[in-house]
Amino acid sequence: MAPKGDDGRDGYLAFVESHQHRLLRAAYLICGNQHQAEDLLQDALLKLALRWGSVRNADPSAYVRAILYRDSVSWWRRRRREWLSAAPPDQVAHDRDGALRLTLHDALGLLPPRQRAVLVLRYYEDLTEVATAEALGVTVGTVKSQCHAALRRLREVAPDLARDTRPSQGSAGLASGLEVNP
Repeated sequence: MAPKGDDGRDGYLAFVESHQHRLLRAAYLICGNQHQAEDLLQDALLKLALRWGSVRNADPSAYVRAILYRDSVSWWRRRRREWLSAAPPDQVAHDRDGALRLTLHDALGLLPPRQRAVLVLRYYEDLTEVATAEALGVTVGTVKSQCHAALRRLREVAPDLARDTRPSQGSAGLASGLEVNP
């Protein structure tokens, strides 16, 4: 019987169990489709498993996020399609927070994949410009320009996001973040 060596399986399984939900949420925000997000995450975790020996001592979550964003852009380029419909989508309900969430989701869907990835990394994952550039494999200047262009586009397609019309709770001067650098 051969002695049992440390193949890293336990560490990999522990990583997947502790990070899969956050990574799945990020994948969903990037692609906007639950099934595609699950597929992207599964492929990314498979790629991580194949490289676990060299990645486990670094930052495996950053490695997986980079795979998610790059594969999402690649998938979008291969399957670029337009979805036509006979009728416009249903109107949003009166729930203001729900309406803003739906508006943001729809507006993110109108952005190119790289701009969407930059916004998700910067504002959802709360990464710095440098960390975002590393995750996407681009320069910091590219992150800045893509972020600026994405925020400008969001203001165009979803002006409701640029101003908060909810009743003030003693914070009249709070910015939503979309009105910065108009």
